[in-house]
Amino acid sequence: MTATPKFAHVVFQTSNPTGMRDWYCAVLDGHVVFQNDSLCFITYDEEHHRVALLTPPVPLERKKPTTAAAHHVAYTFDHLDDLLARYELLRDKGVTPAVCIAHGVTTSMYYQDPDGGFVEMQIDVFADPDEATGYMMGPEYSADAVGPAFDPEAMLVARRSGAAVEDLIHRSWALRTPMPDPMLVLTGAV
Repeated sequence: MTATPKFAHVVFQTSNPTGMRDWYCAVLDGHVVFQNDSLCFITYDEEHHRVALLTPPVPLERKKPTTAAAHHVAYTFDHLDDLLARYELLRDKGVTPAVCIAHGVTTSMYYQDPDGGFVEMQIDVFADPDEATGYMMGPEYSADAVGPAFDPEAMLVARRSGAAVEDLIHRSWALRTPMPDPMLVLTGAV
């Protein structure tokens, strides 16, 4: 049997290194480890770099909905309160999610970077991966694998008012307030 690799970092090619650097440092609460005219390395934990920006000597176009590329990178928090705290920190810096989705297996906030890529900030709904897999194989997920959108401000207010995490992280809470189809945002249709 072979060893299982551990995720190390992601590299984005960009013609907007300053905007991307500032955005990723804000969203990840990270800092620059190294930067020159063609490279920028950012970290937010014990790893020497988790995000790298590569600026080639040719101009690049911003990602379009019709560009074949990675769609998003996801980061998981341990608790809903941590996710909401990051939401609040970013909101106060003027960075708001493009869409928030109660997927059923995760409760997720998608932020769009300056080049058009997404970062998903999430929590797992199930503590056990087997339970999550079981949910994904069930009828609710089969009927709607994406899930409904939700209002992060409403979730923050509800949590501060004493709503239980277990109530807020399920699709039934998100469905209380009709929201636009989240796939329109994720696919760039709006």
